[in-house]
Amino acid sequence: MEQKGELISYRPDIKVVDCTIRDGGLVNNFYFDDEFVRNLYTANVAAGVEYMEFGYKASKEIFDVKEFGKWKFCDEQDIRDIVGDNNTDLKISVMADVGRTDYKKDIIPKTDSVIDMIRIATYINTIPAAIEMIHYCAEMGYETTINIMAVSTAAESELDLALDLLAQSEVGTIYLVDSYGSLYPEQIRRLADKYLKVAEKYGKKVGIHAHNNQQLAFANTIEACTVGVSYLDATMSGMGRGAGNCNMELLLGFLRNPKYSLNPVLKFLQNQMLPLKKTGLVWGCDVQYMLTGQQNQHPRTAIAFTAEQREDYAAFYQSLLDRE
Repeated sequence: MEQKGELISYRPDIKVVDCTIRDGGLVNNFYFDDEFVRNLYTANVAAGVEYMEFGYKASKEIFDVKEFGKWKFCDEQDIRDIVGDNNTDLKISVMADVGRTDYKKDIIPKTDSVIDMIRIATYINTIPAAIEMIHYCAEMGYETTINIMAVSTAAESELDLALDLLAQSEVGTIYLVDSYGSLYPEQIRRLADKYLKVAEKYGKKVGIHAHNNQQLAFANTIEACTVGVSYLDATMSGMGRGAGNCNMELLLGFLRNPKYSLNPVLKFLQNQMLPLKKTGLVWGCDVQYMLTGQQNQHPRTAIAFTAEQREDYAAFYQSLLDRE
């Protein structure tokens, strides 16, 4: 494994995953029009990005289709309307949350789908159900990843057990997820070492999905990368829930690998992301997100604070302290 200080730009195991539609969809309830998504797809292909996550495979029995855009559900035809048969090197992924998807109904055999990879999201207490989903999706012919959410709140012994169980499943990649944007680079390094040790034992890969509550999403992503984590999540302009994610433009600039091209990303930022921001959509680090990150709390309260256009930071901080 290559360590910090060595060249990482040419590591063949590195895969960049664009999560703009999926995580960014949490900002606008997945109401991206086809032109935006098609332009993003084209930009990712031109930039050399390996995977593009289109959204969720959410249950239409649980979520009202009238309240969300179609990328909350990622019907096969909707994706094909964008990519056709996807005759490119870019692979298509979607996310399926444990308990929030009718996976046996909505995830069809890979032979009939343009989707390449199913990313399964779980909490520590739903690991058995996640393993069932992994098995099903692998049997259907898909690549799979598992995202253990809210790992910053998990007990060490529970995390160790979860990692061992997951690594023995058919899953291909295990993701270290900083859901609350509360982790610092030294913590990411320690956790990444833990994940990698288990992954290497069972022949798995490790990924990183970071949130930017403390303006550390990029720092944490490259910290994980330097110790051997290979699947790196990013979004255009850092668009994502609340404080957002690691910026794609920062990540590709850091990798400095000739297989990646920054120019298509910059054009997409100029032609698509700037107009999107002008519509009034809000994401990115701000004081309220910093505070939830520092307190290792879910950002839902900061999201509400933002929506209400509040500015009483001190009172908000006290409310977080009172929740502990």
